[in-house]
Amino acid sequence: MNFKSISLFILFFGFSVGMAFAQVKDEREHRIRKSQFPENARLFIHQKLVNAKRIRFYKEIDGDKISYEAKFKKDRLKYSIEFNVEGKLEDIEITIKPIDIPNDAYAKITTYLENNFKKYRIQKIQQQYIVDGDDIDQTLKNAFQNLMLPSIKYELVINGKNDKGFEEFEILFNANGKFELIKKALPPNYDHVLY
Repeated sequence: MNFKSISLFILFFGFSVGMAFAQVKDEREHRIRKSQFPENARLFIHQKLVNAKRIRFYKEIDGDKISYEAKFKKDRLKYSIEFNVEGKLEDIEITIKPIDIPNDAYAKITTYLENNFKKYRIQKIQQQYIVDGDDIDQTLKNAFQNLMLPSIKYELVINGKNDKGFEEFEILFNANGKFELIKKALPPNYDHVLY
């Protein structure tokens, strides 16, 4: 075999292995039909969401946990409402910008990020209202009024560089900017991409 044949073989082999790994799909969050959404959650959305636009339904698989999410726009804000498998409301999230977080809390958040990552880029910030007991109507009211309460959480999706290179993480902070939880973010679902 000459040099050219060996080069072509290595190139072909490398391309084949790369394509094999690229075809592995890890389904995490995908859009579903309204009819596939839990019935209790559909009724809740129909009754409680007034003036909501562009409602989309999703199923999210996070390890062993399955949840359902409705995403929509209301009063020019992007919302996401998460339900468990039985259709019980778990939390409401609003997509926000760094300027929407109080300065002291944001300073603590950035200090945490700078201390734990060589580099980072914030992809998305959500203000989270977790349902407290059975007071669902009050939680909805608080979220739709975008109230700054001591019980809210901030969920950041970041690209952070650590020893393994860049990875995507979801990090949860409380209303004061104190770190609570970190987990690797789920890879997006690319079922809509055709090869």
